[in-house]
Amino acid sequence: MADPLRVLIACECSGMVRRAFAALGHDAWSVDLKPAEDGSNRHYVGDVRDYLHMGWDLLAVMHPPCTRLANSGVRWLTSPPGKLTSNYSRAEREAYAQMGEAERLAFMWRSLEDGAALFSACWNAPIERIAVENPVMHRHAKERIAGFQPHAQSVQPWHFGTDEHGPDNVKKRICLWLRGLPPLARTGKLDGSTARPEIHEATPSEDRAADRARFFPGIAAAIAAQWGGYALDDTRRAA
Repeated sequence: MADPLRVLIACECSGMVRRAFAALGHDAWSVDLKPAEDGSNRHYVGDVRDYLHMGWDLLAVMHPPCTRLANSGVRWLTSPPGKLTSNYSRAEREAYAQMGEAERLAFMWRSLEDGAALFSACWNAPIERIAVENPVMHRHAKERIAGFQPHAQSVQPWHFGTDEHGPDNVKKRICLWLRGLPPLARTGKLDGSTARPEIHEATPSEDRAADRARFFPGIAAAIAAQWGGYALDDTRRAA
């Protein structure tokens, strides 16, 4: 292959998308607030915003904190929930439990501002090719994101699955915001009729948020092959 791409996979500690790019010969790194689950030395522990100016060819933000941006949770901006989900740290959940309703409402709006700021920083990063995964957003989130554009496409994990008993045969709408990258083409042969419900129906636990954020091998492989291939062709044309 030509010179490998420098790829940053943000908000991922599982290493699944990083490994998919690395398997194709790319110089792939991941960054997350948590250590790499696979113990890789090609993983930064920290805030992705501290690593956006390192000369990447492609940025893929796979699991940004999206709880307050998602349309499904807009109701909590007017009537805050009685307790926080496992998307938040134990310390945040314990502090929230001691708050009054006005404090809880202010916390929800601060969380929205934080989530929108992170999305904005990634979406407007000085990188030619950017993909950001997120659920459908409510209007308050859209208003707070610099240069907001509608998502380019939405896909399902089963679009990229080949085995109805495999890990990709799941119903979960994944919206993709794309800059300098084409929409993904389906690679699977499933029709969705046997797809399993999303993991949000699982029993709540400390690991529930991490499990929900975990990506799927079929779409990870498609991302690396299609976006990596497109970016390589792009760099060859520019040479």
